[in-house]
Amino acid sequence: MLEGRWKMVILFQLFGGEPRRFSELERAIPAVSQKMLIQQLRELERDGIVARTVYPQVPPKVEYRLTQWGEALCPALDALLEWGAKRPRAAPEA
Repeated sequence: MLEGRWKMVILFQLFGGEPRRFSELERAIPAVSQKMLIQQLRELERDGIVARTVYPQVPPKVEYRLTQWGEALCPALDALLEWGAKRPRAAPEA
């Protein structure tokens, strides 16, 4: 379910409980193409990790947020961040 180059990055952007608009996610992850962002969000939605809300207005407004089940990932991903921060630095070569 979390396989994919951008899924973890998307999840980190959605932490905090605040819904994020598609355009906000695009700006926050500039290296991802629009097509790939859409694909990864759809997969996360299909797997029940992300919820998508479409507001009937012009221009269309679409927001994404973590589901309750998706929010349950937060402690595990926080632990991964802490683990990564403890990575030993390579010793300088002599």
